[in-house]
Amino acid sequence: MRIPVFVSAPSPDNLNPQQEQSAAIIQKLVSRYKLEWRALGRSDYPNDLPLKEFLRMVRHCSGGIILGFEQFRATQGEFKPGSANAKPATSAVSFPTPWNQLEAGILFSSGVPMMIFREAGLVGGVFDIGTSEVFIHQMPSKSMNAQALDDLDSVFQNWVARVRTKYYGD
Repeated sequence: MRIPVFVSAPSPDNLNPQQEQSAAIIQKLVSRYKLEWRALGRSDYPNDLPLKEFLRMVRHCSGGIILGFEQFRATQGEFKPGSANAKPATSAVSFPTPWNQLEAGILFSSGVPMMIFREAGLVGGVFDIGTSEVFIHQMPSKSMNAQALDDLDSVFQNWVARVRTKYYGD
């Protein structure tokens, strides 16, 4: 039997080819360790409101993975406009789907072990270093060397051990 883990990621039709390759690397690891990838719009299709369906799913998952892919890029703008801390964006800023933030918060509050991955340049909320005790990993890519993939596998094994402990109640 596979242990269900919730994966927060945009639908495949909202990913570019490189992002889909990164998701495939994570999906291979999920399969290798006999976990079940659960996600709205991928494995599960809601009959109810998406947030309500997500809450149902989380009750049955023993781990969570957040895949922070760029879903919006601002090439100009201002942070905290009108405030004493206002400052212009000096370069392009990338943002994930807002669902990553919402799902990460709910997964965190449910106490399941989490892994968080982000594409380079992604900012805000759960993707800011130091916002939680969860380490923020760089998104894997097809161009990673063998050592980097082996390192990722080791980190994944550690997370899987915590997922199994959560599932079996040890």
